Amino acid sequence: MIRLLKQVVAFSVVGGLAAAALYVSGTPSQDKPGGGNRRAGRLAGEGPVPVLAAPARIADVPVYFYGVGTARARNTVTVRPQVDGRILSVNFKEGQEVKRGDLLAKIDPATYQAQLDQALAKKTLDQVQLANAQRDLERYDKLTALSVAPKTIDTQRALVGQLTAQLKADDAAIANAKAFLDYTSILAPIDGRTGIRMVDEGNLVRASDAGIVVITEVRPISVLFTLPQQQLKDINRALTAGSVSVEALESDGKTVLDHGSLQVIDNQVDQTTGTVRMKADFPNAQLQLWPGQFVNARVLVNTLSQVVVIPTPAVQRGPNGTFAYVITDDQRVAMRPITVALQNETQAVVGSGITASERVVTTGFVRLKDGSRVTIGEPEAAPPPNDAPTGASISTAVSPSPEAKGERPREHGKGKHRRENAEAGGKAGEADSGKREGNVTQ
Repeated sequence: MIRLLKQVVAFSVVGGLAAAALYVSGTPSQDKPGGGNRRAGRLAGEGPVPVLAAPARIADVPVYFYGVGTARARNTVTVRPQVDGRILSVNFKEGQEVKRGDLLAKIDPATYQAQLDQALAKKTLDQVQLANAQRDLERYDKLTALSVAPKTIDTQRALVGQLTAQLKADDAAIANAKAFLDYTSILAPIDGRTGIRMVDEGNLVRASDAGIVVITEVRPISVLFTLPQQQLKDINRALTAGSVSVEALESDGKTVLDHGSLQVIDNQVDQTTGTVRMKADFPNAQLQLWPGQFVNARVLVNTLSQVVVIPTPAVQRGPNGTFAYVITDDQRVAMRPITVALQNETQAVVGSGITASERVVTTGFVRLKDGSRVTIGEPEAAPPPNDAPTGASISTAVSPSPEAKGERPREHGKGKHRRENAEAGGKAGEADSGKREGNVTQ
């Protein structure tokens, strides 16, 4: 029991000392001469405001419309057999570039060759019969009416006409047999690129089968995309004036895949979406576009010539509209109302309010107001081409040391415990010193 009382008394004493130390250390410094006033002065920030600035400039600014579309082959053909038979050979490789008339596959021609030979033989037989009938008709014509009856002559003349018509039918049968024989050689109908073949050598194919291979024309290639109906008027005006340039962009909206031209605008607007379809053709020389690929389309409809351009971050918006801070000659800023004719993520076209000889603030608007004095800083330097990764600044490419960042290096084990004990002792010493200082002041 006595031991417990001693522990309670000890804890009470320690707690009292700690409370006294906290009270002394937490006393406001207002009583100290000039303590709080100096801090308030630092926070007031009466000096010039640091900002970054950029000059307004005169430039030609293109006006683009953006849409989302899909690349599509200009021509797509599924090559199917036109006759039945066994495939003797496949004469193309998957993914091969083929020309119109190239041999793709060969079907066994034996049956169709026999049909052609039969048609040729039938024609020869009919030719012999026609020649004999013509000679008989000539002999009948030389005889008198008393020797041969007129009916016999007319019958012979009809036989000659019948055999002549039979020869024409034989010619048609021969042409038909030749066509079927030609179908045994499957040729490429267009220039294009072959896909994955659907049948292998040795298989029996029929005219009703799915096909042998699909050929797509990828050079040139088309892109179908849509634009809002509100932009249709400007597109039609640009197309009437001449060729309209279209760029195919990557999914990031910046990388240009290919340059093409607008070919056609659909003849009606989709009422469900309020958009209109358009088609542009691209040469696709490097095969950057592929059928079925989703791409972004950028249509050049106009170019604003010799207009005033400022960086987009310089454009501010307030209750009275858009404005910008213009730097005057005495290193102050003037809040200038402006009108923005066109704006994108990097630059804005100013219709009125700023001239090309002025500079505008692009960064540092927190403490800025009309008439504030400013100091113009230098923009960050670009990273070296070989020392930093692409798209990263020097600060993100090189990690600063813990000392440079004002941080302690990580410690583990005994070192960490020694540092914590030292800090605890230092804090206790500071508390005792404050307490003594307070006693002396009193």
